[in-house]
Amino acid sequence: MATASTNANPVRSFLYNNSMFLVLGSLAALLWANADGLFSGHSYHNFVHVNLWPLAGSGHGDHGGHGLTFHFVVNDILMALFFAIAAKEVWESILPGGALSNMRTAATPLLATAGGVVGPSVVYLVGAVAVGQYSELGNGWAIPCATDIAFSYLIARLIFGNGHPAISFLLLLAIADDALGLAILAVFYPSSEVSLAWLGLTAIAVATGLGFKRSGIRNFWWYLAIPGIMSWVSFYMAGIHAALGLVPIIATLPHANTDAGIFAESGEETDTLNQFEHWWKEPVELILGLFALVNAGVVLSSVGAGTWLVTMGLFVGKPLGIFAFSYFAVRVLKLDLPGGMNLKHVAVIGCIASLGFTVALFVSTAAFPNPGPIQDSVKMGALLSFLAPVSALATAWLMGIRPAFLGGEEEGKV
Repeated sequence: MATASTNANPVRSFLYNNSMFLVLGSLAALLWANADGLFSGHSYHNFVHVNLWPLAGSGHGDHGGHGLTFHFVVNDILMALFFAIAAKEVWESILPGGALSNMRTAATPLLATAGGVVGPSVVYLVGAVAVGQYSELGNGWAIPCATDIAFSYLIARLIFGNGHPAISFLLLLAIADDALGLAILAVFYPSSEVSLAWLGLTAIAVATGLGFKRSGIRNFWWYLAIPGIMSWVSFYMAGIHAALGLVPIIATLPHANTDAGIFAESGEETDTLNQFEHWWKEPVELILGLFALVNAGVVLSSVGAGTWLVTMGLFVGKPLGIFAFSYFAVRVLKLDLPGGMNLKHVAVIGCIASLGFTVALFVSTAAFPNPGPIQDSVKMGALLSFLAPVSALATAWLMGIRPAFLGGEEEGKV
């Protein structure tokens, strides 16, 4: 997760967080794949699936006797650091002072998060049944459930302005969405046949990390080099997606007793957990650019039923789910929205949260691991989530909310 000061210009923030690298990687992949399509070439596919280590096997698979490919290195090894930082944000959010530590203030956005998962998955699955392709496409139900924190944060600031309570609400929702996304990937999208016995090695890795913590080890490299590798190997061998392999050890890293909050930039955190994030923040931005490069290369003619199911899930199911669950929380359960917010703001937040991109692309490859028309069609739906700012701006205008960059709401004024 990239950090940015809440007082910085949002466009400048875009240039200094992972958004820029994701966009550049995505554009490069799209141009490359479509150029191949024009000239009947296969250079993009050969690049993504090149066998980097012939001794690991042959062919163009990912691993397990089929070759060690660039796709595997990026998606299963390097992306473990991205998900580790995502887990760090989730873990810190439940510490004292964290965004999710007080259930009174977190209850409504947590329910909204549930709606942001239920809504798009229901729309996707109903759509798959309606078009008669449930058996082919049903496994992709989680693709439209994702929310990209960095992108959605940027769009929220452009619409609501600095310091508006709707931004905090969105970040709470996005952090909880990350937590659910990690759980969904682990439970519903194993990378191979699950062998739970290997999770014993995960337990040993966590115990080792806790032992390091009690021994006063503060250098995060020890946690990555020993319990981190043990945990990654255990996930890989257990058949659970290896990109989640570093998640279990995050809670073992020594950490501060409070959470300054996501996107805070105090520069004062010297605990091991924050040192880990600060060291890896910029490399992970580059990793996300590589992730986009090896995953976003779809030919524009790949649009199909999967594209529309993902798109409907993101742009219809997610906003409706977030709004409906928030409405239930406020009107039925009598829970509160943050001061300065009302349900109109929630409607706009639902549209902003439709920007799923990073995790949506990742889930696309987890749900449909075999390259082909189905994988490309759902990936195209994930890429179309870039249109979320358009629907968010349109909804804001319909709700009478003038975007901050046009001189509208700012600093919590409504």
